[in-house]
Amino acid sequence: MTPITPLFLAIVVFFTTAAEGLTPDGQSLLAFKASIEDPATHLRDWNESDATPCRWTGITCDSQNRVSSLTLSNMSLSGSIAPGTLSRLSALANLSLDVNDLGGALPAELLGALPLLRYLNISHCNFSGDFPANLSSASPSLAILDAYNNNFTGALPIGLSALPLLAHVHLGGSLFSGSIPREYGSIKSLRYLALSGNDLSGEIPAEMGDLESLEQLYLGYYNHFSGGIPRSFGRLKSLRRLDLASAGINGSIPIELGGLRRLDTLFLQLNSLAGSIPDAIGGLRALQSLDLSCNQLTGGIPASLEKLQELKLLNLFRNNLSGEIPSFVGDMPNLEVLFLWGNGFVGAIPEFLGGNGQLWMLDLSKNALNGSVPSSLCRGGKLATLILQQNRLSGSIPEGLGSCASLEKVRLGDNLLSGAIPRGLFALPNLDMVELMRNKLDGVMGDEEFAAPKLEKIDLSENLLRGEISEGIGALSMLKELQISYNRLAGAVPAGLGRMQWLLQLNLTHNFFSGGIPPEIGSCRSLTMLDLSVNQLSGEIPRSLEALEVLGVLNLSRNAFSGGIPRGIALLQSLNSVDFSYNRLSGAIPATDQAFNRSSYVGNLGLCGAPLGPCPKNPNSRGYGGHGRGRSDPELLAWLVGALFSAALLVLVVGVCCFFRKYRRYLCRLGFLRPRSRGAGAWKLTAFQKLGGFSVAHILECLSNEDNIIGRGGSGIVYKGVMPSGEIVAVKKLSGFNPAAAAGVARGKIGGSMSHSDHGFSAEVQTLGKIRHRNIVKLLGFCSNKETNVLVYEYMPNGSLGEALHGSSKGAVMLDWATRYKIALQAANGLCYLHHDCSPLIVHRDVKSNNILLDAEFQARVADFGLAKLFQDSGKSESMSSIAGSYGYIAPEYAYTLKVNEKSDIYSFGVVLLELVSGRRPIEPEFGDGVDIVQWVRKKIQTKDGVLEVLDSRIREENLPLQEIMLVLRVALLCTSDLPVDRPTMRDVVQMLGDARPGKNKEESSTDFGDLSSSQSQLLSPV
Repeated sequence: MTPITPLFLAIVVFFTTAAEGLTPDGQSLLAFKASIEDPATHLRDWNESDATPCRWTGITCDSQNRVSSLTLSNMSLSGSIAPGTLSRLSALANLSLDVNDLGGALPAELLGALPLLRYLNISHCNFSGDFPANLSSASPSLAILDAYNNNFTGALPIGLSALPLLAHVHLGGSLFSGSIPREYGSIKSLRYLALSGNDLSGEIPAEMGDLESLEQLYLGYYNHFSGGIPRSFGRLKSLRRLDLASAGINGSIPIELGGLRRLDTLFLQLNSLAGSIPDAIGGLRALQSLDLSCNQLTGGIPASLEKLQELKLLNLFRNNLSGEIPSFVGDMPNLEVLFLWGNGFVGAIPEFLGGNGQLWMLDLSKNALNGSVPSSLCRGGKLATLILQQNRLSGSIPEGLGSCASLEKVRLGDNLLSGAIPRGLFALPNLDMVELMRNKLDGVMGDEEFAAPKLEKIDLSENLLRGEISEGIGALSMLKELQISYNRLAGAVPAGLGRMQWLLQLNLTHNFFSGGIPPEIGSCRSLTMLDLSVNQLSGEIPRSLEALEVLGVLNLSRNAFSGGIPRGIALLQSLNSVDFSYNRLSGAIPATDQAFNRSSYVGNLGLCGAPLGPCPKNPNSRGYGGHGRGRSDPELLAWLVGALFSAALLVLVVGVCCFFRKYRRYLCRLGFLRPRSRGAGAWKLTAFQKLGGFSVAHILECLSNEDNIIGRGGSGIVYKGVMPSGEIVAVKKLSGFNPAAAAGVARGKIGGSMSHSDHGFSAEVQTLGKIRHRNIVKLLGFCSNKETNVLVYEYMPNGSLGEALHGSSKGAVMLDWATRYKIALQAANGLCYLHHDCSPLIVHRDVKSNNILLDAEFQARVADFGLAKLFQDSGKSESMSSIAGSYGYIAPEYAYTLKVNEKSDIYSFGVVLLELVSGRRPIEPEFGDGVDIVQWVRKKIQTKDGVLEVLDSRIREENLPLQEIMLVLRVALLCTSDLPVDRPTMRDVVQMLGDARPGKNKEESSTDFGDLSSSQSQLLSPV
C-alpha cells in the first residue's frame, strides 16, 4: 500500500481549509483529485468554492445531496489513488474508474469502507499487486465487480464468496495465479464469472457446478488447468455461454453438458479433448455457436446435431474426425460459418449447403471429399470465404460464383475440377485471392474480364487453360502475385502487366507464349520473381528489366531469345538466381559480383566469358551484343562530372559547418541564430508500476558511471541501475527531443506532438505505459526534463535473444533446443497480445532478436516499442513516410510500398524463428551479397542435406527432436511468405508453435498445416 506522504497530507489540509463551506463529500473528492493527475483537465469544474459537488463532472447526488455515483470513465486520469481519499463517500453506490491510466495498489477502502457500494468498475486500468483479500467489511450490496485488464498478481480473492448479492465478477486479463477457490461455488447469486486470460492452474473445482444462477462462464485463454471439464457443469441450468477455449483441459466432453437447454455458445477449442462428439450435444436446442476445433476428437458428426436448428457457427477443424458430412448440415436454416478443414471427411459436400441464404464462410479443405461443388453456396449473396482445396472434388466450378459480389477468397486448388473459370470471377468487387491451381480446368482465357479492384493473388498454375491473356489484365492494379504456369496459353505476353505497380511475382513458365518480352514489365518495380521460362519467346531481352532493382529470381531459360545479356541486369544486387540457358544469346556474359554457375548460361552457342570460358580476342569490341564490359565515352564523362560535383559539394558542406562552429556566438549576437538553451529544468518522475522506493536522484546516479552501460542502440544508451532497495532496473537514456512535446507526454497527453528527433519516446511511453502482459517488458516509469528523457524498465539479467544467439564465443549463452522453443512461444504470445487483445491493436514494427529480452529464467519479453503503431482495424494497412525497422527483418511489401499492418510483424517474427533454428543472423556473409536468411533457408531446404545444414551446429550434438524443429521451421517459412495474405495470424502462430512443443505426441498434434496457399505448400514441401 502506498504510504501517505507529508506532502500529500499538506495538500489535503490545504483543500480542507480552502473548502470549509464545501460538504464532506466534496472535500473527499478534492483530496482524491489532488492525489491523481488530470492531464486532459476533465475535472476542471471541481471547485472548492461550491457548496456541494453535485454539479461537478462525473458526480450524481441523491436527495440528501450525498454523492451516490462517481463516474470518471475514459478521462485519461493517471497516477495512484492515495488511501483514504474516497473513504468518506459513505453514500456512494456507483464507482466507475474504467479506461484510465490509474495504477499502483488498489486502495482497500474501495471494497471495505463504502457500505452502500453496488457497482465497481476498474477495468482497463493499471492497478497492480495483490487484490484486496480481506473482504469481510466489503459492502453487502456489491453486485457488480469489473476489474478486467489490470496487472493484479497473486491468488484470486476468496472473500468474494461472502458477498450475498454478487452477480457479476470479471477478474480476467491480469496475472492471477494459483487455482480457482472452491468457495466460488457458493456464490449463489452469481450470473457472470470471467477468470480468463490469467495464469491459473490446477483443476476446475467441481463445486462451480453449484452456481445455479450462472449465465456466462469464461475460464480460458492463457490459463492451463489440469484434468477435464467437471461433470457438475451439467447442473448449470441457467448457463447461456460457456467459454473454455485454450484452457489446457483434456479428457472427453461430458455428456452432462447436453442438459444445458439455455446454452447458446459453447467454446471448447484449442484444448486436448479426445473421444467422440457426444450425442448429448444435440440436446442443446438453443445453441448458436459451437467451436470444438483444434482438439483430438475422433468419430463422425453425430446425427443428433440435426436438432440444432439455431446453429450459426460450427467449427470442428483440426481434429481427427471421419465419415461423411451429414446432409442435414446443408439444411441448417441459420448456418453462417462452417469450418471442418483438416479432418478425414469423405463423400460429397451436402447438396443444398448455402441454400439457406445465410452462408458467409466455408472451409472444408484438407479432407477427402469428392463429388461436385454445390451451386447453392452463394444463394443469399453473403458468401465471403470459400476454401475447398486439397480434396478430390470434380466437375465444373458453379457459374453462379462469377456473380457472387460478396466473395473475398476463393481457394479450390488441388482438386479434380474441370471446365471453364466462371465468367465474371476476376471482376468481383471484394475479391482478394483466387487459387485454382492443380486442377483440370480447360477453359479459354481470352474472354476473361479483369476488373477486381482488391485482387492481390491469382494462382491458376498446373491446369489445361487455353487461349491468350487479354491486355485488360493490367486493370488489376493491386495484384501482387500472378501464377499461370504449366498451362496451354499462347499469344503475346500482355504489355498491360506493366501497369501492376505492386506485382511481386510473375510466373508464366511452361506455356506457349510467343513474341518478345514487353518492355513495360520494367515498370513493375516491385517484382522479386520473374519466370518466363519454357515458352516460345524471342527477340532481345529488353534493357528495361534493368530497372527491377529488387528482383531476386529471373528465369528466361528455354526460349528463343537473341542478342546479348543486358549489362545492367547482371549488376542488380538483389539477384540471387538467374537462368538464361537454352536460348540463342550471344556475346560476353557481363561481369557480376554474383557467383552464378555454368548451368545458368549453357545452351547458348554464342555466349562466352566466365563461367563458360574466355571470349575470342577482339580489340575493336567493348563487348558482345552491345552490352559488353567496357564503359562508353559518354558514360565515363558522366561519371567523372558526377564525381567532381560530389567532391565540390562535400568541401562546401564541411566549410559551412566549420564557419558556423567558429562564428556561432557572433551570429547569435547579430540575431541570425538562436542561442542554445542552458537550463535543462527540473526532473520529473512518472510511474506506471509500483516503484521500490527509489527517486529521480537514484535513477540519474546510475547514468553518471559509464561502467553501468549494458547496451547501445539507435534510440539511446541502456544502463544498469541498482536502487537502494537492491532492486535492479534498466535505464534507457534517449537523446535529442522536443521539450514541449515531452512535457505533453509527461502530463499523459495522448497524441502529443513529438518531433522526429525524439527517437520514438512518445510512442514508447504511450504504448508501454498501458501494456501489461507476462511476455512484454514492463515499463516502470520515466523521467524527463527539458533536455533529456529516461525510461526505466524491469531489468533482464540475460540480455537479449540476439546477444544469446550471436554474442562472442565467451559471452554467448548456450541455448538448448527446449529453451529456444520456449522463447519462441513466449515471444509469440506477447505479439499475439498486441495484435489481438489490445484495443486498438498495436503493430510493433521492429520485431527482432535484439528486442526480445530474457529474464533470469530465460523467460522471454518483447521490448522496445519506439516504433510501435496503433491501428483501429485489423488487416488494414497504413502508409508510412519512411521505412522503419531493422535490416533483414523488414517485410518485402513494407520496403516496396511503405504500407504496414500486423502482417509486417509476423514476417519479422518469422525471421526470429529462423534465427532460433539456424543460429545465424538475418544477414551473413556466407549467404552471398543481397541474400538474407529467408532466401538462404528457402534455397537450402530444396535438398535433405541442405535442411540439416540449416540447423545451428551448437545444438546438433543433442538428442534433437528433429520433427519438432522441422515444424518450427515450417512455421517460420509460413510467417516469411512474400505475400502478406499468405502469412498466418499471430493467433495461428501461437497455436502452431504450441502443437510443435518438445515432447508432444505428434499423432495427437492438431497442427497439420492444412490451410496453406499453393505458394506456401510448394515452399514447405521439400522439408
